[in-house]
Amino acid sequence: MPADIEKVLADARSHCEEVIKPQVDSWNEGRAWPRAASDAAAKLGLTGLYAPEELGGQGLPLSEGIRVYEELGKGDGAYAFALSMHNICTFAVCGYGTEPFKAAWAQELTSGRKLANFALTEPQSGSDAGTMYSRAVINDDGTWTINGAKAWVSLAGEADVYLTVVKTTDQPGHKDMAMIAIPKDAPGLTFGPLYDTPSYRFLPMSEMYMENVTVSEDNIILPPGQGLQGSLMAIDIARVSIASGCCGLMEAALDAALSYAKGRKMFGGVNLDLDGIQWMLGEVATDLEASRLLYRNAAAALGTPEGPLMAAHAKRFVPDCAVKAANTCTQVLGGMGLLKPYGLDRLSRLAQMLRIVDGTTEISRVVIGRALQKRAASLPDLPVPKGYGEK
Repeated sequence: MPADIEKVLADARSHCEEVIKPQVDSWNEGRAWPRAASDAAAKLGLTGLYAPEELGGQGLPLSEGIRVYEELGKGDGAYAFALSMHNICTFAVCGYGTEPFKAAWAQELTSGRKLANFALTEPQSGSDAGTMYSRAVINDDGTWTINGAKAWVSLAGEADVYLTVVKTTDQPGHKDMAMIAIPKDAPGLTFGPLYDTPSYRFLPMSEMYMENVTVSEDNIILPPGQGLQGSLMAIDIARVSIASGCCGLMEAALDAALSYAKGRKMFGGVNLDLDGIQWMLGEVATDLEASRLLYRNAAAALGTPEGPLMAAHAKRFVPDCAVKAANTCTQVLGGMGLLKPYGLDRLSRLAQMLRIVDGTTEISRVVIGRALQKRAASLPDLPVPKGYGEK
């Protein structure tokens, strides 16, 4: 029987209050992934949200499990993002991995004893996934050898396995793409210097290099021809997960502004008595309510024909609202909003990061625009009233 979602959300809420919020500043100062924190999350079942119970998971549907990142996002959006990507990879391994690979890895991932991440973007190509240079070739003994590079790899050097999308021929297009699991200790797998990310320094990100990395055929998660389709599904889940985390970020920013405004004395009262302040924060509150409805509807649509478009709507709208919310709430605090102890500068930078990762908001607009073109093609032409357009 799947886990009780309300209990899972309560556990995520406790993890946020007891682990993330008190420690996130020290994590950033230490510039290292807080493995003790993710281990604590694992004990609560937060590293196997969508995996079946027989493999140690919670057995939650995507529509419910994605709500966890809203709770974690109240503490830190980057931490929520990293756990969301681990859960997506765990979902892929448990659902599509070979039986030998699942036997070796599934319960290691659902238990959080080992972490996983996803590698699609390359130094030369981001949004254009079809332009890919990483190559995997099959050897006479059935193993696969991989060469190439990936960029913006989260949990770089920290995750224990990387679900990596590669091409398997030199033919143009995506029909030969595969997804292959590469363990961290595979000979030939190395990582570049960590990117300098000022507001989420605890989340290691870097380029990943594959030089004659050879893995068993058991490590094929999605065979040639299915790699891009599977990657797009993973990205849709990630986009909705990011929208969920953004809602947590928005709530954190709003609460900080409210806590300050209710006590800041000025003009014979307090800030929160002023119409202008109420209107500013009221707009944030409305955006938050709309964002929650949108990401939850998008989560329910995942796996259906409407899923990609709904994910695009969520990724387009919610992170933009989060950026606006963080900036508005900073403005409410005035100069104090620039100070580190209030946390709004960190939230502003995180909101901008979440607008970009797993497809920028502009890419979501492209997806929405193409859907509108298809819709327009199905509509009858609007007749021109007689006399208009005539000389």
